[in-house]
Amino acid sequence: MQYDVIVIGSGPGGYVAAIRAAQLGNKTAIIEKYSVLGGTCLNVGCIPSKALLDSSEHFHNAAHTFADHGIEISAPKINIEQMINRKSGVVKKMNDGINFLMKKNKITVYNGLGSFVDKSTVNVAKADGTSEQITGKNIIIATGSKPTVLPFIPVDKTRIITSTEALNLKEVPKHLVVIGAGVIGAELGSVYARLGAKVSFVEFADSMIPTMDKTMGKELQKAVKKLGADYYFSHKVTGVVNNGDDVTVTARNSKDEEVQITGDYVLVCIGRRPYTDGLNLEAAGLTTERGKIEVDEHTLQTKVPGIYAIGDVIRGAMLAHKAEEEGVFVAETIAGQKPHINYNLIPGVVYTWPEVASVGKTEEELKTAGKAYKVGSFPFKALGRATASGDTDGLVKVLADKTTDEILGVHIIGARAADMIAEAVVAMEYRASAEDVARMSHSHPTYTEAMKEACLAATENRAIHS
Repeated sequence: MQYDVIVIGSGPGGYVAAIRAAQLGNKTAIIEKYSVLGGTCLNVGCIPSKALLDSSEHFHNAAHTFADHGIEISAPKINIEQMINRKSGVVKKMNDGINFLMKKNKITVYNGLGSFVDKSTVNVAKADGTSEQITGKNIIIATGSKPTVLPFIPVDKTRIITSTEALNLKEVPKHLVVIGAGVIGAELGSVYARLGAKVSFVEFADSMIPTMDKTMGKELQKAVKKLGADYYFSHKVTGVVNNGDDVTVTARNSKDEEVQITGDYVLVCIGRRPYTDGLNLEAAGLTTERGKIEVDEHTLQTKVPGIYAIGDVIRGAMLAHKAEEEGVFVAETIAGQKPHINYNLIPGVVYTWPEVASVGKTEEELKTAGKAYKVGSFPFKALGRATASGDTDGLVKVLADKTTDEILGVHIIGARAADMIAEAVVAMEYRASAEDVARMSHSHPTYTEAMKEACLAATENRAIHS
């Protein structure tokens, strides 16, 4: 079968690329290794983890904040089976939605392992042992990523687990040791901390979410500490041993002293690696550099004309929405359009509670670059809306050019930060100054008033409510 566009991988980048290609009049096919569409994000990543985060937040509030609101209930109990079933139901609804979109846009779906036969032919090896070959004028590689594992951390998927297994535990751990306090570790660690588990974070860097603005890491650490979490920063893990009923993590601290932490589960969250296994890239004339496929920065085309790559298999942040933007970008490029992506304005979000969201430059990056800047900050505890809801942890931090006042970065930790960051993205896309945002009317009372106040603070330190 001949297609105008073949997409390998049905995650956020892949299925969005397929839809946009079909919208533009291309005969399109999508290949998915597994029996369901949606990739890591929908099935074992973004969506199920958010379902569990919301469930854990409901439980935590029932146990700890309802009484303050005058709501009296008997002590809530966790039905972990129902919690996991609800999560699975959410995933199925999203699966069904993507199936509908494929049919609506007349996209042919192939279930099986896609691998290159040559630069324009892909073999689809199906679960029943049969195979089928299809050809395409353009091929988009969107095969995503898998959790990184290390030789001295023997993941057994029972006691020593990755984020995938953490979404399907049959019990709440008594003591969960999380190796890695980055985005994934922070999110899943906070889920089980809110469900009553003792959680210990072991992190090589000196803070939580170390790739984000340092202020965010410090504030998140304080918030999660309230849940009883322990932290082992600047610790290098040297070994993990499953003892049967528990697991021992061995690490060395900044003084090169050996430290051992024992828990009933160990969650390994040390990052993700590009997933190109089984693609047979060599048959298409492609290779990888440190696991990633190299692409032209202006077109996202590989060195082989007609073959493109997007999402986690290429350089840049491993984010679902970054992959989506690239999927649209490539589909429109194939159609002869001139799309653009501003990678500096791809926001990053950590779905803990409080949430963390960031876009643009961090303060550390501006210092390293020698850029003259000013800072405006506003705490959630000074917000009427946050005080009313009881969500007073957090702040908004705005970084602006010292001379021009252009907003260079926005970093938020607090309730609904994941939604609030969109205002910052829009402002920065249009190169707004802090003064511009400060002059815009924000509804009262809302969380987004903190953005206005932080911008006021960044311009002559004139925040009204702090």
